[in-house]
Amino acid sequence: MFSDVRSDLRANLLPFTRHDRFPRSVAHGRQEPSAVPPTLYRVTGYTLRHLVENIEGGRIGLPDIQRPFVWSAAKTRDLFDSMYRGYPIGTLMFWETGAEVGTRQIGTEAGDRAPQLLVVDGQQRLTALFAVLTGRKIVTKSFEEINVRIAFRPEDETFEVTDAAIERDAHFIPDITALWAQAGYKPTVRQFFQRLEQAGGRPLSHAVRDELEERVDRVRDLQEFPFQVVELGASADEEQVAEIFVRINSEGVKLNQSDFILTLMSVHWEKGRRQLEDFSRGAVVAGLPGPSPRNAFLDPSPDQLLRVAVAVAFRRARLQHVYSVLRGKDLETGKVTASRRQEQFDRLAAAHTKVLDLTSWHEFFRCVAAAGFRSRKMITSDNALLYSYAIWLIGRHDFGLTVDELRSVIGRWFFMAHTTGRYSNSPESQMEFDLGRLGGLPPGDGRAFTAELDRIIAANFTGDYWDISLPNRLDTSSSRSPVLFAYQAALNILDAEMLFGEQRIRDLLDPSVQPAKAVDRDHLFHRKVLAGLGVTDRRQVNAIANMAYVTWPTGGPSPTDAPHDYWPNITDAMAPEVLERQVRWHALPVGWAQLDYLTFLERRRQLIAKVVREAFETLTGERPGYVPTTPADMIAAGESQGTEFKASARWNVHTQQADKTLRHNVVKAVCGFLNGEGGNLFIGVADDGTVLGIENDLTTLESQASVDGYELFVRQLLDNSLSTPTATTVRVRFPEISGSVVCQISVAAAGKPVFAKPAKGGNAATDFWVRVGNATKQLHGDHLLRYQEEHWG
Repeated sequence: MFSDVRSDLRANLLPFTRHDRFPRSVAHGRQEPSAVPPTLYRVTGYTLRHLVENIEGGRIGLPDIQRPFVWSAAKTRDLFDSMYRGYPIGTLMFWETGAEVGTRQIGTEAGDRAPQLLVVDGQQRLTALFAVLTGRKIVTKSFEEINVRIAFRPEDETFEVTDAAIERDAHFIPDITALWAQAGYKPTVRQFFQRLEQAGGRPLSHAVRDELEERVDRVRDLQEFPFQVVELGASADEEQVAEIFVRINSEGVKLNQSDFILTLMSVHWEKGRRQLEDFSRGAVVAGLPGPSPRNAFLDPSPDQLLRVAVAVAFRRARLQHVYSVLRGKDLETGKVTASRRQEQFDRLAAAHTKVLDLTSWHEFFRCVAAAGFRSRKMITSDNALLYSYAIWLIGRHDFGLTVDELRSVIGRWFFMAHTTGRYSNSPESQMEFDLGRLGGLPPGDGRAFTAELDRIIAANFTGDYWDISLPNRLDTSSSRSPVLFAYQAALNILDAEMLFGEQRIRDLLDPSVQPAKAVDRDHLFHRKVLAGLGVTDRRQVNAIANMAYVTWPTGGPSPTDAPHDYWPNITDAMAPEVLERQVRWHALPVGWAQLDYLTFLERRRQLIAKVVREAFETLTGERPGYVPTTPADMIAAGESQGTEFKASARWNVHTQQADKTLRHNVVKAVCGFLNGEGGNLFIGVADDGTVLGIENDLTTLESQASVDGYELFVRQLLDNSLSTPTATTVRVRFPEISGSVVCQISVAAAGKPVFAKPAKGGNAATDFWVRVGNATKQLHGDHLLRYQEEHWG
């Protein structure tokens, strides 16, 4: 195939190759001198044949030929049809890798060379064309290897995806790949005419043969189809490449940092990237020989596994600097060296081996199962799994903990991270914070590692969280809520039975049973009963607190039976000890069947939260009870998803005078916590954690210059500025830290959206703020609606 590949593939560029420069500005017909920025690219011409030769020769890297091909065969057919008719099919974009000619890839044999050019835009087009012209197999989404077979009908000049009917149809050349095979063109054309004449029962005239053969020749000549290629120089960094990609890409696709790192691996360590892909394939495809990464929780992708490896190797969750580090760039001097590149890839390779170790992989998932989670149906955040796995690996390899020691602490960690949505908003920022906390511990000190994780867990699972935030978060009808799955996990931990039944809930979720039977959740107050009470709102009818994991007995209640009717009839036949434990597990309030509906929902949410807390605390085993995190500990840990600092609320530390505009900062922060996962706002603490105290604020209160007066100020400010009262969701305390009194506002997550009045006036509360990572952001329009749907259901 294409045996005339030249030793110097650069000579394959067509004569119409050119370098386009930015034009000088033109005004009124004359050129004006202007500062021209350095050119980051050149525009080059290739024929399809030259592209294939360069790919086969290794100068152009096209790794997608070994990866799942996302195009359909129909799109490949349409691509050939467009080329045949002379239509433009878009510009390709390549990127010089900076690898010298003949450079070996890392960790491979001498024959594996690093390509000089990588395909950044046009990978799917080139993969399709390369596969058809060379006959190479592609990998489908289900990781099957197949040939892309395109047929051509010369009579009406149409292309089709080959199927069994087309194979039998003499009017088609069933696989155009044969037209470019060595010594395959003439036999293919000859066989086509023989079949066509046999089907027609008479010879073809010379004129018809010539016309049909000319059309087949046009298909073969597609190997000379010209492509315009934008070649980006090696000096372009990943941000510039991403920007150029977005500007010229017609499909609006964006490149992310993991794309660049995987691309870099394709250049310098293709073996490593293939291992990520093989592992991902093994987790999806059943029946592969040997040990398998298949599991009940996650079908990982290469970029997800890469993120874990980066966290383990470099203690980084943000990938923006990792790409530069792997290129061999010194972040201080900016100098790129091959030795530094080798050193950083060695670090990544070491972490890579740990991440792909099947024993570690499956031991981690045993931690997740021990925390009550049985399958991916209970998982709402892949990030919680991936980052918890990274922390497991760090504990195992850097702190020397055994798998048994890790099972308990990582089970608790995952339960907390998944339930609170720790890695749902700004996951990279949150993971950077967690890695930073672990990075400050003595290496090899397993006790310190475990204690630090427990401190973070305790800072999130506070008394306020169990008593206020979790019940509020349960005020939703979402069937995919993390707090609902926390309750389900709790029932699994407690080995609870179905209400009115004997079967354990965890057995119904056993992932080894294919397919796993869905757990039956049904209404305690049936729809028709609620309709009779005037409750028809779908969210209230399907509220989590109205749903139970229940097995109705034969001849159970009808849809019109109220709880006070069916409850005594069913429970009269139950053993008292069974009824007692089922009432406790299923969080049924005393006399619940007689309660009005809204009171029932409120009380049951509180009891569900208690069940979740009871189950979680069993994960601590024989460990001593948690020591509550002090305000000083929270401040020392710095600002995060659940902690924010404000220097003052009334006194401007810069102008040294009272300033009413500062009050809105408090309103915005509290609103953000209410709409997020809750948290603590400390007034009297600088951004860097320096304790300033609220003494200056107190002086502005004049006759009410006391902590009682300050709390009254905070309460009135919030009630006047927010769309809902905060008496049940906000607590105000005044701890003394380092000799100064600060104001600690503890905020629980709200059960419904909360809005704030704008800073610049207005009587209506219209601004929606939410805490994301260590920042409070305002959401508008579609982003606001999407957040509300995902957060509250």
